Amino acid sequence: MTSSTEVCFPAFHISVTGELFAPTEGSPDRKGAAVVVSHPMTGVKEQTSADHANFLARAGFYVLTFDAAYQGESAGEPRGLEDPHQRAEDIKAAVSYLTTLKDRVDETRIGVLGICASGGYASYAAQSDARIRALATVSAACVGQMTRNGGVHEHNKENPQAVASALQFAAQWRSNMAMGEQGEAPAMFDATNIPEDADPFFRDAAAYYGTERGKHERSTQKVPPISYDLMIGYDSFNFQRLISPRPILMIVGSLAQTLHYSRTAVERAKEPKELFVVKGKNHFDLYDDLAESGPKLVEFFGGNL
Repeated sequence: MTSSTEVCFPAFHISVTGELFAPTEGSPDRKGAAVVVSHPMTGVKEQTSADHANFLARAGFYVLTFDAAYQGESAGEPRGLEDPHQRAEDIKAAVSYLTTLKDRVDETRIGVLGICASGGYASYAAQSDARIRALATVSAACVGQMTRNGGVHEHNKENPQAVASALQFAAQWRSNMAMGEQGEAPAMFDATNIPEDADPFFRDAAAYYGTERGKHERSTQKVPPISYDLMIGYDSFNFQRLISPRPILMIVGSLAQTLHYSRTAVERAKEPKELFVVKGKNHFDLYDDLAESGPKLVEFFGGNL
């Protein structure tokens, strides 16, 4: 059995709540190697992050999961805010927390795993934080491109109408807040009620977030519209080359609508780098099916931390 302890640490003066997983008794001695795991957009640490943490802890790693600022059990208002720069700072703050654990963690052996949007955030953080010695992603995506393009699919290109709509939505929300008329943040999608003609990405999302696979009371899919003007000018992978000579592993399903993000990010990176495609899996399959990706992550972090 893996064991975890609740921890808290500051990120831009916001209190972030996490779980520190210790290596399972009898697991390989990784000499204090540790991995930060960052959750998807609209997710919380108890979902896919915990699945990956348990897998890595059984393989001998210390693992730190956390709820992003404004989300889950972490502090910050408005609730659910998706701020790319805060998200990157959360990851850097998690690394900082691990460096304080001198009796357990070797600060020269810290890696990061980002899942979905956090694959983008983790890339962005690693580009400017040399303490991250190895970067892995699962089903990586860029929320900036998603917002500018009006969707996650490869055929979605930058769309002036999508940009204008997102900015107008955010502007109206900000004005309403100024007048004290802020309402409840709208959900990106209803995880329990997806129509048959919905975008297949959201149908796949509902199969995870709307069922026992990934359903959690603190994962509401509600995102304040002011998140979108924070995303418009953000890009996860523009400076992917700066991560080298630290290694990159990007894992993605062959059926994932988001495969193109990982492919492009690996193309922009310098060696050492690897794109690992799991045949027959979509974006969300890899959230909780670690049959192929799990051992690959252990091999990657084991060989590079």
